[in-house]
Amino acid sequence: MNDTKTLSEEIKQYALITANYWAFTLTDGALRMLVLLYFYQLGYSPFQLASLFVFYELFGVITNLIGGWLGASFGLNKTMNIGLGLQVLALALLLVSPQLLTVVWVMSAQAISGIAKDLNKMSAKSAIKTLVPKDQKGQLFKWVAILTGSKNTLKGVGFFLGGFLLTQFGFHNTILIMLVLLTFVWIMSLIYLKRDLGKSKRKPKFSQIFSKNKSINFLSGARLFLFSARDVWFVIALPVYLSEKFEWTHTAIGTFMALWIIGYGFVQTLSPQLFKKSINLRETSISQMAGKWALLLSLFPLLISFSLGFDSYSEILLLIGLGLFGVIFAINSSVHSFLIVDIASEKSVSMDVGFYYMANAMGRLLGTILSGYLYQKYGLETCLIFSSGFLLIASGLVWRIKGK
Repeated sequence: MNDTKTLSEEIKQYALITANYWAFTLTDGALRMLVLLYFYQLGYSPFQLASLFVFYELFGVITNLIGGWLGASFGLNKTMNIGLGLQVLALALLLVSPQLLTVVWVMSAQAISGIAKDLNKMSAKSAIKTLVPKDQKGQLFKWVAILTGSKNTLKGVGFFLGGFLLTQFGFHNTILIMLVLLTFVWIMSLIYLKRDLGKSKRKPKFSQIFSKNKSINFLSGARLFLFSARDVWFVIALPVYLSEKFEWTHTAIGTFMALWIIGYGFVQTLSPQLFKKSINLRETSISQMAGKWALLLSLFPLLISFSLGFDSYSEILLLIGLGLFGVIFAINSSVHSFLIVDIASEKSVSMDVGFYYMANAMGRLLGTILSGYLYQKYGLETCLIFSSGFLLIASGLVWRIKGK
C-alpha cells in the first residue's frame, strides 16, 4: 500500500510536469511561427530569418549539455520551473516597441527561449525513467510515445495560433496574451510542483555530462542528422517557399505547418502499436528497425524534390510528399525517443537524456542555418537533397548500436 501511495504521488507530480510542458509547448510553437512570419512580412531575407533562430538553437545545445547535470544535482522540478520562468522573461523582452525589435534583441530573446525549452523537455522526458519499472519496456515505450506525440501535437496547435493571432491581433498583443497565460501556469507550478524527481543521491561530477556509453553516442549522432534532415527544409525554406511560390497567407502557412506537426505527433502516439512484438527485445533489434525506417525515409526528400519540376501539380505533390515524410519521420523519432530513455542509466538518466537532446539541438541548429542559406542560394530542391543525405548518415549511425 505504501508503494502504491508513493507511486500515486509520483504520477501526480509527473502529471504536473507534463501539463507544464504542454503549456510551454503551445507558447513555444506560437512564438516560433509569430517571429518567422512577422519578420518575413517586414522584408527579412531567408538567411536573416534563420539568423533570428540561431541563438535559440545554439543555447539549446548548451542547455542540454548542462541541463541533465542540473536536473541530477537539484531535481527536475526546479529545472522545470526555471524553464517556465525563463520563457516568461523571453516573452516579456519582446513587448518593447517595434523600433527596438532589432535582430540582436530578438536573437537574445530567442536565446533565453531556447534555454527554457530544453530545460522543460529534459525535465519531462527524464521523469518517465524514474516512474516505470525496468522490466516494463512496453509501458515505457507507450509513455514516451504519448508524451512526445502530445507535445508535437500541441506544438502544431501553437504554429496555427501564432499565424492566426498575428493576423487577428498583431505581434505585440499576441505576445501579451501568451505572457499572461504562461505566467499563470508558472505561478501554479511554483506552488504545487514540489517533488525532487530525478535528483541524484550523490552529486554528479560536471565532467560526467559527456556520455561514455557508445550506444548513446551513436544514437545521439543519429538524432543530430535526423533532425537536421527535417529542419533543413522545414524551418525557413518551406514557409518562405509557400509564400513566394504559391502566395499563401500567414494563416494558411501557419495552419499547414500546424497540421503537419499535429499529424506527426498523432503518429508518434500510435508508434508503440507497430512494435508490439519488438519492444521487449534487445536495443540492437530495435535500432536495426530504426535504421531501416531512416533508410526508407531518405527516399522521400528526393522524390519531393523531383516532383517540384511538375509546375501544374507541384503544389499538391509537395503537400502529399511532405505528409508521407511526416508519417515515416514520426515513427523514426518515436523509436529514437524510446531508445534513449531505455538505454539511459538509471543513476544518471537526466544526464544521458540531456546529452542526447544536446545532439538533437545541434541538429536543429545545423538544419536552421542551412535552411536559410541553402534556400536563399539554391532553392528548396537543394534543401531536400541535403535532407536525404543526412538521413542516410542517421541510418548508418543508429545501425551501429549494440545494446547496453
